[in-house]
Amino acid sequence: MRLNKFFILSLISASTLISCNDDDNRNTPQIEERDPEEQALTDADSINNFLDTHFYNYEEFENPSDDFDYMVRLDTIAGENADKTPLSEEENLIMKTVVNNDVEYNMYVLKVREGEGQQPKFTDSTLVSYRGELLNLTAFDNANTPVWFDLTTLIKGFTEGIIEFKGASGYKVNPDNTVDFNDDYGIGALIFPSGLGYFSSSQTSIPPYSPLVFNVQLFRVNETDHDRDGIPSWMEDLNENNNILDDDSDGDDTPNFADADDDGDGKPTRDEIIINEDGSVEFPDSNGNGTPDYLDPDTFE
Repeated sequence: MRLNKFFILSLISASTLISCNDDDNRNTPQIEERDPEEQALTDADSINNFLDTHFYNYEEFENPSDDFDYMVRLDTIAGENADKTPLSEEENLIMKTVVNNDVEYNMYVLKVREGEGQQPKFTDSTLVSYRGELLNLTAFDNANTPVWFDLTTLIKGFTEGIIEFKGASGYKVNPDNTVDFNDDYGIGALIFPSGLGYFSSSQTSIPPYSPLVFNVQLFRVNETDHDRDGIPSWMEDLNENNNILDDDSDGDDTPNFADADDDGDGKPTRDEIIINEDGSVEFPDSNGNGTPDYLDPDTFE
């Protein structure tokens, strides 16, 4: 895969079609709020029917042409495609259970190729090409040129799906500033219910309560340290619930991942940890009370 170097070096914010931002809803008609658990069942039926009646372009992956772009494309099993293998029978389709707002949802990840490089955590930044579609295969967004996304800003289904893949094992920058990725980056599709998407929120070209499909390619991963305190953001999820917004050790209404002084003792977190040459992090506990110094306001030198 080749692209301009600019997109490697620049962090591009998530578009409104993928991000959690719902500012566009201020001037839209009020949508009746449905019961999330009942909607989850409705979406599950719709998705299961979709999996039984659609296939992906597996034959193109088996015998790729010289100009094949290695993007997953879905189509209906009908007419000249009547003999295609449905998604529901694909061995590389996995079901993943995700809890969002106390409701349990099933989403599906089609792993055409897992990838050979780094696997992202749910807080990392990822360089991704994608195409977003409704279950009727109407496209609502796409990025042929890869863009960087901070996974903490995205809808739950996209984040939970993309972390099942890995990026390319490497790349090279050419004299003309284009970039060639190793041909082992992650390729697949994400299919998830509206409860992991926008639910009742109205988005451009996305009706309320729409299950979503994203065909994706994952090229690179950058481990993120949002507050630059030396601790990767995923490690600041202390209760390990894949939600970094509810971990606030000092109760100052700033989550740990965005707080440079996690225990509020006036000493920066970075000065209360040890960062080794290999990048690994150690957490001293000076008073031996079982709470590391960076989370212990009662630790003083």
